[in-house]
Amino acid sequence: MIGLIINPIAGMGGKVALKGTDGVVEEAIRRGARPVAPDLVRLFLGELSHYGESAEIEFLTGPGPLGEDVLREFDFPFEVIRHRKVTYRTVDGVRIPDTTSEDTRELAGAMVGKVDLLLFAGGDGTARDVVGVVDERVPVLGIPTGVKMYSGVFATSPEDAARVLVEFLKGKARLEEREVRDIDEDAYRHDEVSARTYGKAIVPVVETLVQGSKERVPIDEEDELEAIAEAVAEEILESDGVYFLGSGSTVKRIKDMLGIDGTLLGVDIVEVRDGKARLLVKDAAERDLLKFVERNPRIVVTVIGGMGFLFGRGNQQFSAEVLRHIPKENITVVATPSKIRDGVVRVYTGDREVDERLRGYIRVRVSPWMERMVRVV
Repeated sequence: MIGLIINPIAGMGGKVALKGTDGVVEEAIRRGARPVAPDLVRLFLGELSHYGESAEIEFLTGPGPLGEDVLREFDFPFEVIRHRKVTYRTVDGVRIPDTTSEDTRELAGAMVGKVDLLLFAGGDGTARDVVGVVDERVPVLGIPTGVKMYSGVFATSPEDAARVLVEFLKGKARLEEREVRDIDEDAYRHDEVSARTYGKAIVPVVETLVQGSKERVPIDEEDELEAIAEAVAEEILESDGVYFLGSGSTVKRIKDMLGIDGTLLGVDIVEVRDGKARLLVKDAAERDLLKFVERNPRIVVTVIGGMGFLFGRGNQQFSAEVLRHIPKENITVVATPSKIRDGVVRVYTGDREVDERLRGYIRVRVSPWMERMVRVV
């Protein structure tokens, strides 16, 4: 028996620059957000259905939007824990369930002793809720549908979660102890990072299919990073145009050197003209980026240390719709050597065509005078 719990509002804050959804789902909807978790779980189940091993899977799940609704679209047998009746409300024309973190915790507790593996669809907050209840009594695996996902308990994509499950059923996934980390989302929205470890989980791991935890830049690389940022800022000022500057401390250094009041944890739109940078949109959402895609913008991003992602973790403003308009050669990647020590970086937009176009190799600026070719998977 495999447990499946879906946080139906997870990830809604990503494209609209809210950096999470905890406590702000109504604001996310007012900004144009729509539910994303059910569609990503459909990708997981669709991939899983292609494997012969899936014939032996039976799911234990929650009612309605907590798992039942999506499973009804597939041929997998399942049982439902009907811990309560889920009701709905409509916000600006969007129908959303009245689910809370308490639903996740109650369902997770009810699954202990009944499932061999507990799958959950959400982000770090959902991981925290699950592990806070099950501890290390049940192996868990996250289907990534949230915004941040800095914990080491997530598959690298919904499709990869299906592959990990298959390997787990075959006895070929090793079980590892992984940290569950979460941050204060309200502080995060104000460019403050307050992260802590909330527990540890037992996770089935298959090489390249399960991500690591977010890491800090090593102290001995800080000076090198400063020099890289200075060199990249100088090059930007020499080339007029529109730039989408991504999130993270690495790119924030570049923003500071350009003389703009950019965000630490958001995406900013900047115009360079005659050697001067001007901030056009601070903390831009997907819809802001789409207004400028016809101006042949260039993107500057970094790699999330430990996780190895360029797109798909913490910067969902760079959606498939945005990236579809931007050629790969217009993407500048800046990273210290420790972030690309494996020689691989990842992208996941949920759009197979866009992801395929980005795959292959990309240049990564690793020093003021050196680039390294890194494989994108």
